[in-house]
Amino acid sequence: MINRKDRRLALKQKHKSVRKKVYGTAERPRMAVFRSLNHIYAQIINDDLGITLAAASSLDAEFKAAELSGGNIEGAKKVGELIAKRALEKGTTQVVYDRGGSLYHGRVAALAEAAREAGLDF
Repeated sequence: MINRKDRRLALKQKHKSVRKKVYGTAERPRMAVFRSLNHIYAQIINDDLGITLAAASSLDAEFKAAELSGGNIEGAKKVGELIAKRALEKGTTQVVYDRGGSLYHGRVAALAEAAREAGLDF
């Protein structure tokens, strides 16, 4: 049986491997996703300057007004729509997707698909 510490270590190692290949620039910033048990977070990051251009999560007031849970696929879709809307407001249309070491499945994939449908290109 794999304990919690080993799973976190494996996730960190996978994320390190992903970050070797994924880098956000001013023209094409990185969309980083973090998934916890109850919430999901997304950020648009310019790695050249080290700044966050836009962010959305299941803890935002706009998300909570929809009365969804961040721990399911419907909540992840809403966060994907929010991050896409905020990125488009800042003038960002193209991003590089950083799944944060998580598998591209379930909530992580649902967030990405919702962001694509809302107008982001990656």
